[in-house]
Amino acid sequence: MQLVAYILIYPILWMISLLPFRLLYMVSDFLYLFMFHLVGYRRKVVNANLNLVFPNKTQHDITVISKKFYHHLCDLMVESIKLMTISEFDLKRRYKFTNINELKQYEDGERSIVLMCGHYANFEWIFILDRYVKFKCYAVYKRLSNKYFDKLVKRIRGRFNGYLITTKEAIPTLQNLKKLGELTINGFNADQSPKINKAYHWEKFMGIMVPVHTGAEMLAKKLDMSVVFFSVKKTKRGYYETTFETIAENPHSFKDYEITDTFLGLLEKQIYEAPEYYLWTHKRWKHKDAVPTKYR
Repeated sequence: MQLVAYILIYPILWMISLLPFRLLYMVSDFLYLFMFHLVGYRRKVVNANLNLVFPNKTQHDITVISKKFYHHLCDLMVESIKLMTISEFDLKRRYKFTNINELKQYEDGERSIVLMCGHYANFEWIFILDRYVKFKCYAVYKRLSNKYFDKLVKRIRGRFNGYLITTKEAIPTLQNLKKLGELTINGFNADQSPKINKAYHWEKFMGIMVPVHTGAEMLAKKLDMSVVFFSVKKTKRGYYETTFETIAENPHSFKDYEITDTFLGLLEKQIYEAPEYYLWTHKRWKHKDAVPTKYR
């Protein structure tokens, strides 16, 4: 069944990816009508999340943010598909880096980087970063259940020399690269909710106490990598600006979880400024009622 699904869906994705942006966003507008108005894809989750973290906003405000979010979500979906065929020229024109020298200083110092981000704006197009730096670019991800689509995703990211590695592969892979003297940038979407039995740290995120992923900080300390946050701003439809901010040049000088908490604060700032670009369909606060006694 996995192969059948792939054979049926892949040609559709390919044809969508070939569309010029004007038509691509017409597809996005249709998806918005389908997902928001007809199907109501995860609307209960989105509304619950928004009401939870913005208790002082009116229902009208929540609805406005929700509609803007679904418009952006559909844009993100078609933009991710566009990555299959988009040219390097087009991607560079649409995805700008405002301060690439923030990363280049670590090239000069021969230090690898843990690059932390959240599910905000367009985090998919970051793989064009390879064209601006000497680092090898890796991203830690969760393997897809369909092995054919998993290979497709890896192939798409690999168009600009980006490599996907699973959580289990990360430490041995990066340890080996360090032994070989390779400089790497290693991307983490670090705002996901960990399994409750693997939650080592709890902290407030958007005012709610939740378990927090600490893998990025752990890896940075284990392999002595500097930690950098990247924020993405949507300047207009289909155009983004990314800015880098160092969290920790020397991770060993920070107390446990201090790096992780700093990341959460930077991500929160982004979300409060323009909440419609955060991925509200994720059940980020699903463990909020399981807070250990010592954190209450």
